[in-house]
Amino acid sequence: MSQTVSFLKPKATNPATNPVIDEIVRANIAVKRANALELLHAIAEEHGGAAGAVTFANSFGAEDMVLTDLILAESLPIEIFSLDTGRLPAETYTLIGDVEKHYATRLKVYFPEATAVENYVRSQGINAFYESVELRKQCCAIRKVEPLKRALAGKQAWITGMRVAQSATRTELPVRQFDDANGLAKYNPLSDWSEAEVWAYLRIHGVPYNALHDQFYPSIGCAPCTRAIAVGEDVRAGRWWWEDPANKECGLHKK
Repeated sequence: MSQTVSFLKPKATNPATNPVIDEIVRANIAVKRANALELLHAIAEEHGGAAGAVTFANSFGAEDMVLTDLILAESLPIEIFSLDTGRLPAETYTLIGDVEKHYATRLKVYFPEATAVENYVRSQGINAFYESVELRKQCCAIRKVEPLKRALAGKQAWITGMRVAQSATRTELPVRQFDDANGLAKYNPLSDWSEAEVWAYLRIHGVPYNALHDQFYPSIGCAPCTRAIAVGEDVRAGRWWWEDPANKECGLHKK
């Protein structure tokens, strides 16, 4: 009987998504979880404790999956929404379905205005965002910033999964701040979490996550604007990699 020999190389294991978890790590994550839950309860209570007053912007990154688990597993009165730009990776859509199934819920998804997208593409081109920072920011404004304003309309506060360690643009990131652009309170409960702590939480609690993380995509946005990173690169090096790292933001989180 003839044998088939495979010449396919085995996939590399991403050490970032597979941290060593011992009893010390478990104890640390238990403390981190308790502190985050206490903060989330306090946020909800401060803003009336009514469902819908506080909303969480879920982009389905690893950090956001920690907050998703905390909110849904504990049935906190915090709304969860997401922005579908129309150009997300297939793996992100798969995760959305996995989350809805895992937590037996339906997520609120906002889309960009179709006319605005059509006008941009017709006038500038399908991939105009590669041509200049201005055109990239115009694309982000249409696909992200405008839908965000609709998602935040009438809210008292919103929550993000941003962390200080993510990039040069987030070195000063308080747990609580005021969002002048949108006129409401803004909270970053995982501000002081490390990447290792985020992944330890996901592994310990069996939380679903984006399959691209295992392929060296620590930060995931729109498919054309996201790439894998090399060992040693900044965790957001794969986002808009053709631009200056000191200014890489989409406009959702203006200082």
